[in-house]
Amino acid sequence: MNKSRAGQQYQAINAQTGVVDADPHRLIQMLYAGALEQISVAKGCMQRDDLAGKGHAIGKAISIVGGLRDSVNADAGDAALTDNLSALYEFATRRLSEANANNEEHGLDEAADVLRQLQAGWNDIRPEALAQFKAGESQPA
Repeated sequence: MNKSRAGQQYQAINAQTGVVDADPHRLIQMLYAGALEQISVAKGCMQRDDLAGKGHAIGKAISIVGGLRDSVNADAGDAALTDNLSALYEFATRRLSEANANNEEHGLDEAADVLRQLQAGWNDIRPEALAQFKAGESQPA
């Protein structure tokens, strides 16, 4: 087995273990990290003129953002908050699609910026989310 293949298998096992052991809040953190990683991969592919790699990475990022959008809990509280969050995910998806179609890094950067800001906010509420999770309450939007 070559080193690259072994490294890929290790990463897959590590990711699986992380998902199995993760609380709901941590799963969302993992989705943000995964989307941002795929955007970074897409940007590198774009710079190398690797169109197939770019399309594959952007497709993965769009799928992850779709998962994030689907995880928004409309029943968790403030409807305006959930609507705004959904709109930000829609914006990121649209910019990723446009960046793919137009081969533009700027669209990748805009989507990544939105996701980083959302990720930072999500990370900031971790203590509160863990307390709610342990108390058996629903997760925040």
